[in-house]
Amino acid sequence: MTWTAGLAIYLVLWWLTFFAVLPWGVRAPSGNGDIAPGTDPGAPVAPRVLRKAGITTLVATLVWLFVAWLIVYQPISYESIPFMPDFGSEY
Repeated sequence: MTWTAGLAIYLVLWWLTFFAVLPWGVRAPSGNGDIAPGTDPGAPVAPRVLRKAGITTLVATLVWLFVAWLIVYQPISYESIPFMPDFGSEY
């Protein structure tokens, strides 16, 4: 795996993980009744984006290490995957 492929895979994994982690612990002010004038009632009270970015970096790094291991050492070879029929050959 080249370093550019590794970086591209890491960035995709990071963003996927970030969007999965983003809703963790989100509280809307509408439940508390302390909505500030001029704000959206669905806006989160304390989004903690930097903390979530740190968690995302940790999780994405672990997932990337596993994916890189799969790509480099190939413990599951392409030939060992059951045959998938080629539906494009009929046309």
